[in-house]
Amino acid sequence: MLRLVTSIGEAWRVASQSIDRLDARLLVEYVADCTHVDLLVRPTRALSTDQVARLAALVKRRSGGEPLAYLVNSAEFYTLEFQVSPAVLIPRPETELLVELAIQRLQSLPAPRIVDLGTGCGVLAVTLKCLYPAATVSAVDLSLAALEVAGRNAARHAAEVSFFAGDWYAPLGEARFDLIVANPPYVAYADPHLQQNGLPFEPQMALSDGVAGGDGLACIRAIIGGAARHLLPDGWLLIEHGYNQSADVRNLLWSAGLSDVASWLDLSQVERVSGACLR
Repeated sequence: MLRLVTSIGEAWRVASQSIDRLDARLLVEYVADCTHVDLLVRPTRALSTDQVARLAALVKRRSGGEPLAYLVNSAEFYTLEFQVSPAVLIPRPETELLVELAIQRLQSLPAPRIVDLGTGCGVLAVTLKCLYPAATVSAVDLSLAALEVAGRNAARHAAEVSFFAGDWYAPLGEARFDLIVANPPYVAYADPHLQQNGLPFEPQMALSDGVAGGDGLACIRAIIGGAARHLLPDGWLLIEHGYNQSADVRNLLWSAGLSDVASWLDLSQVERVSGACLR
């Protein structure tokens, strides 16, 4: 049992009996403030009684399905480390596709204006500001708790981002942008996926639009519907969506009068992002 261990190597071995070996290693490193090399080279390094107790509590939470990122308060996105908490979604690798597509559209603009709608912990806004220091970057979220996390991440990476609390475009007034990016809630209400893979621990308002009997597209409709009023000429909207929503999203983009409508594949070969331009 973990309460009987005295060293980091022993803690890793015992914790691995309850949870995934990699998760156990990362929790030991987090609690002991050590590296993977320390575990391999100095496995007899001592753990305090308090550290053992903290580790045991974290292992119990992980074995109960709580995501590792919430336990270590950190997640990586586009090579940067971001603070996360249960107030925000955990960044997913597939969302990095939004960054790649944004880079392609911003490379010819010396000082682009960018807005991130539904910023969560701020990964898109902060990453794009780090990539384009001359950009003017704004970020919007309805959750004040999420904006607090995003603000800390912006400070951590010295990224100057203007944060706004509100519903999509509402706090932005008449502002227009070269690029709108969004990773909004798109899982349909009561979808069984919401009860799997740690999702019950994540903020439901960031996962689903909450429309009973809906198709999960309510937030996407609002974002696309307001895009033309907030895009500069030749500006782009890029929006992440569900694995089976690309055709519907493209139809919404066409209906909104946007041009160059397209969808792009993520690393799993799923159409994960769709977008269009205001010509």
